Amino acid sequence: MTDVVAQGTFDILHPGHVHYLSDAAAMGDRLHVIVARDRNVTHKPSPILSDGQRRRMVDALDVVDEARLGHPEDIFVPIERIDPDVIVLGYDQHHDEADLRSALRSRGVDCRVERASARDPPADELTSTGRIVERIVERRC
Repeated sequence: MTDVVAQGTFDILHPGHVHYLSDAAAMGDRLHVIVARDRNVTHKPSPILSDGQRRRMVDALDVVDEARLGHPEDIFVPIERIDPDVIVLGYDQHHDEADLRSALRSRGVDCRVERASARDPPADELTSTGRIVERIVERRC
């Protein structure tokens, strides 16, 4: 069995998230998703939805076999516990693949690191939480 890990914030689920997770699921037999804890999201604005709510929403998706919250201090702890064959990054996630491979090796995790494919969404589709929030503010405020 091929275990795959995908990870992210998943704040306000949108079609881009579904594409990423579907792509990741297609790379193996079992998809584990690690949802970032609120306090660990430092590379963009804080999530709007709580980490528990985001985890429950991701877990409800058919392509996801198991969703769990990330570790509060060490992002590699859940990866070590899952011991995946593949880690799939979103096509636009900020992670550097070479740095990630190096960190995984140093922790004894032997797995491939792949990138999900990009997609060409329809013109009317919002595929980022930031754009969804901007639209809400524009229309409701």
